[in-house]
Amino acid sequence: MPELPEVETVRRGLLGLLVGRRIVRVETHRLDLRWPLPTGFAARLTGRRVVSLDRRAKYLLAHLDDGWVWLTHLGMSGRLFLDRSNLGPPAPHEHIRIVIEQGDVVRYQDHRRFGMMDLVRADELHRHRLLAALGPEPLAADFDGALLSARLAGRHTPIKAALLDQKLVAGLGNIYVCEALYRAGLSPRRLAASCAGRRAERLVGAIRAVLEEAVAAGGSSLRDYVQASGELGYFQHAFRVYDRAGEPCGGCGRPIRRLVQAGRSTFYCAYCQR
Repeated sequence: MPELPEVETVRRGLLGLLVGRRIVRVETHRLDLRWPLPTGFAARLTGRRVVSLDRRAKYLLAHLDDGWVWLTHLGMSGRLFLDRSNLGPPAPHEHIRIVIEQGDVVRYQDHRRFGMMDLVRADELHRHRLLAALGPEPLAADFDGALLSARLAGRHTPIKAALLDQKLVAGLGNIYVCEALYRAGLSPRRLAASCAGRRAERLVGAIRAVLEEAVAAGGSSLRDYVQASGELGYFQHAFRVYDRAGEPCGGCGRPIRRLVQAGRSTFYCAYCQR
């Protein structure tokens, strides 16, 4: 599933195309993704100008000039990308096509259809069922060790599981949590409540560094994800532990291990992470 860096990369790739420009045509080749599209989705987007394009956790938020927000989640296999080629018939699994003034086209492909789109009033966005309970943004200026310590207090789940809880911190996924815990030198098995103080400071720094490096690399292309340009990301070539079970740790040379936590694969170094 695309994580925060992948969604942020798509957002940045679409900024110049969408912001300040008008949507002239919307084609819906099916009316349901993970859930049905809003009633009149195509008609309500047509003619609207995109005022800004933001991100909240793993959601894209296109603010429109009529006070509504076009909300998108890519799900497990969704691709939202620019295509200036001949329009032609829909490509396989192309469910939505959005034509921007001057002829640019944004296509949404999703062969699993776990993605979703919605239209939400801007002043109701904070109450939306998918956004209301989200935790702080890990790249925000106020996300620091003190804030993370407070949110981890009293939590007796493993730190890996805690960081994947979107109510605790928004946007973190399996790949980047594994990488951040490695850089912070913290075992994924360690109880969340014990990761306070200096440990929380180290962890915040590691989370921020991993996410910023991943965004700079265009995200990680492991299965379906591509950038808005259609190009692949390449942060997967910089993984230090994720999907490297059995390979030597870059710090100590011992084999990287894999364990399953809450149904998800965790990759770590048992010696460097305590």
